[in-house]
Amino acid sequence: MNSAIGTTFNRILLTGAAGGLGQALRSRLSKNCEVLRLSDIQSVGDLQSNEEFVKADLSDFEQISSAVVGCDAIVHLGGISVEAPFKSIMQANILGVYHLYEAAVKHGVKRIVFASSNHVVGYYSQGETIDAEDAPRPDGYYGLSKVYGESLSRMYFDRYGIETACVRIGSSYPKPKDRRMLATWLSYDDLHRLVTACLETPILNHTIVFGMSDNAVTWWDNRCAKHIGYRPQDSSDSFRHEVFTTTSSPDVTDAAARHQGGNFVKAKLPRERLGN
Repeated sequence: MNSAIGTTFNRILLTGAAGGLGQALRSRLSKNCEVLRLSDIQSVGDLQSNEEFVKADLSDFEQISSAVVGCDAIVHLGGISVEAPFKSIMQANILGVYHLYEAAVKHGVKRIVFASSNHVVGYYSQGETIDAEDAPRPDGYYGLSKVYGESLSRMYFDRYGIETACVRIGSSYPKPKDRRMLATWLSYDDLHRLVTACLETPILNHTIVFGMSDNAVTWWDNRCAKHIGYRPQDSSDSFRHEVFTTTSSPDVTDAAARHQGGNFVKAKLPRERLGN
């Protein structure tokens, strides 16, 4: 951290910079540092004056190590963000997060914001409120990989002192698309506010925080993350009338309508041929 300019970091690494959330966060996150290093397996387009790019595959440790060297903090959005065959999930999300933390140990990075997911707890009912102390109930291979990432980051905090915020991102879009998202919606600006709070809080430790805006309807309680100081300023409530008039009432017999993970709980898991 650059003490000469307060809470601004010298260099932050943003992985997954070519993805949807990476693109949304990119211009906002540049305000948090002198240099924003972008990383992905594909091009991120033209660079701004305070940006640099390192192409890296999460499954390749040497490439990830090159992306991490010289950074003060990491915002890790990289990996597969949808349900996929387990072998693909394993390379990008499981081996990839291991490589990232090993690189952080090697290069002395002490703070990471890890993009976890609401699908870590997708099998909880929409009729209950949970917090970070409730046990994970992943709704697929993708959610399972995020459970692994949360556990791995906990071990790296206990063993190496790398502070991590595991942000269980809800539904981060310009606006909520359906009635479920009235509870899970996270605006892009609130996403940046949350990431900033995780980067700049004096003592982060290992913290699980639910990524949501100030929505009236919510299934998640952030009581375990009060020390971060996250204050959402947007709300799905302003879209409530629009959502209700453009969508039909949920079928309560539908598993997607009953569980917090939505359609992920009933999506067919991609199967692969095992063995010979």
